[in-house]
Amino acid sequence: MKKLKITLVKSPIDRSERQKLTVQALGLGKTNSTKEVVATPQVLGMIRKVDHLLKVEEIA
Repeated sequence: MKKLKITLVKSPIDRSERQKLTVQALGLGKTNSTKEVVATPQVLGMIRKVDHLLKVEEIA
């Protein structure tokens, strides 16, 4: 499984409640917080929903 490094670059303030909960479910709290996750279909779907708030990098 490949891993992804996701960073929250924009604040979820003034976003829908669903997007706020998705960011929280990814394990990101404050702006510029970073998390390494395994690229499962569920995680990729959550990233796709809030990709305008995130920076995603693939880890080798």
